[in-house]
Amino acid sequence: MRRRARARCANARHAVSWCPMRIIVADCSARYTGRLQATLPLARRVLLIKADNSLLIFSELGSYKPLNWMAAPCTIKDITPEHADDDVTTGTPEKVIRACSTKSDDVLEVTLQHIHADDTYDLGEDPGLTKDGVEDHLQRCLAEQIERIGAGAKLVRREYPTAIGPVDIMAVDAEGTHVAIEIKRHGGIDGVEQLTRYCELLNRDPLIAPVRGIFAAQTIAPQARALATDRGFECLILDYDDMRGADDGALRLF
Repeated sequence: MRRRARARCANARHAVSWCPMRIIVADCSARYTGRLQATLPLARRVLLIKADNSLLIFSELGSYKPLNWMAAPCTIKDITPEHADDDVTTGTPEKVIRACSTKSDDVLEVTLQHIHADDTYDLGEDPGLTKDGVEDHLQRCLAEQIERIGAGAKLVRREYPTAIGPVDIMAVDAEGTHVAIEIKRHGGIDGVEQLTRYCELLNRDPLIAPVRGIFAAQTIAPQARALATDRGFECLILDYDDMRGADDGALRLF
């Protein structure tokens, strides 16, 4: 397997661009230089080189997150040092992979001391991930059931345009007051800050002011709830199953 990998990259110090996915298992070390300095000591790891030339280094630890990476756009140089061989006792690495960012001076250099596997796979066209319960679905459901924010409420429009971006939902309550609604799957402080910016801007418009805010999410972090309450916003928990009619109300043990 190493012979096939070596044959693909036999010429020393040349730039290559991989279209398929490349997966390398190797005893390697890494050094990142540029805007930050970081090193990885020698250990067995998995290198992933994607079709866009992104380079990611994984270990068995850290869940889905790579230990280090160079994101696209970047260039990859595949280097076979002189006198490279399979004898790991010589200290000469089998290969060096250098990823250089095209937007900065950042460089990620991975030294492969011993390669256990080096293979490429053509994964074909990916149709993408279809998610259920994402913000767009929550937004659509709440727009169709706008009275969840209060009896007598009416929808103005989804994706209400402003100079700093669209508000997820604009509505009016039973008293005729405009309501800006920011929707998240998991509500955090960033979402509250976003709603704050929208409401501050909208309240400068005499045609719709005053505008109050509602922070709506499937879950809301305690810190976000405290900040929203402090800024005068209402917090609304969205039960997606109930909103789409999936919750039939039957009793369940779990």
